[in-house]
Order: sequence, then structure tokens, then C-alpha cells
Amino acid sequence: MTDTTTIDVPGYKAGTWVLDPSHSEVTFSVRHMMISKVRGTFGVKSATIIAPENPLEAKVEANVDVASVDTKDEGRDNHLRSGDFFDAENHPTMTFVSTGARVADGDFLVDGDLTIRGITKPVTFEVEFGGFGTDPWGNYKAGATAKTVVNREDFGLTWNAALETGGVLVGKDVTITLDLQGALQA
Repeated sequence: MTDTTTIDVPGYKAGTWVLDPSHSEVTFSVRHMMISKVRGTFGVKSATIIAPENPLEAKVEANVDVASVDTKDEGRDNHLRSGDFFDAENHPTMTFVSTGARVADGDFLVDGDLTIRGITKPVTFEVEFGGFGTDPWGNYKAGATAKTVVNREDFGLTWNAALETGGVLVGKDVTITLDLQGALQA
């Protein structure tokens, strides 16, 4: 494992970056009935990156609207919002606050604390930079994809149902993928 204290990211600029929600998406997938996956999305309330000269010293804070969960099935979405899962009424926001960034084996990793349903656990996102560029209106933009896998039960999301054929209805491991675009603030 190779850790470094600096990293060169072509196009990177120091400053405060704010999420562009119309060009960003938070998605998740989880095994269903042990045979397939259910996918869904969440709306991002806000996300800010404070980016100093060294990208490894950047600070990230993001908030996701739990009630915005969308799996293309209204009944399932309402169940996910209920006390059986996210308890959106009492815990309307999921948050992520970074605690550090590093490079390991060539991968850019962002460590931080993820809070779901009032329970905070450390997670690591593997980040892939999409690039940087100026849009037609003069805004400097950045794109990235970040991915992690969490055990939903670690966050109190323990509802499940046994299947007659063996196994359970909902898997434990949830893949979270962030497709993000941000704008450098003037």
C-alpha cells in the first residue's frame, strides 16, 4: 500500500466548491430476494468542498434528503421512509463529513463519518475524478464519482423478512454511488 502526502490532479483549483444538484445524483443498490438488486436515488440537499492547494487536505460536507428516496415504487418508497427503515420523520437528513483523504494503491480515497438514522459510522469512498472544465457561462466545474459499500444494519436499518426458499428479502450490503458535479465559487 502506497500512501502519499500530496497528489497531482490535473485541472484542480483551490477554493470553495458547491454541488450542482441538477447535474448530480446519489444512488444506491441492495440485493433483493437474494436473486436481484433494487436500485434507488436520493436528492442531495447540499454539498460543499473546501479545497486547499493540496487536494488531500480538502474538507467535504454533504446532506441528503431522506424523504426524497425514489426506487420507482411508491409503496416501497413509503416503506423506506417509515420507522422500519430510514424513519424520515425523525431523521430527515443523511450526512457525510470527511475526516481525511489519501491515496492508497493508486486509488484516491476520502474517509469520513456517515450519519444515517442518527447513527454515525466511519466509511471510505473511492473517488474517480471525471475532470474539470469551464461551462458556456464561465463557471469552472468539476466532476467525480465516489463509491462505497456499507452494511445497512450498522445504521439501524434492520428490517427484513425471511423467504420460504431460504435467505432474506433484503441484503445487508448497500452500494452507495455518488455522481457529482460541482462549481468553483468566485
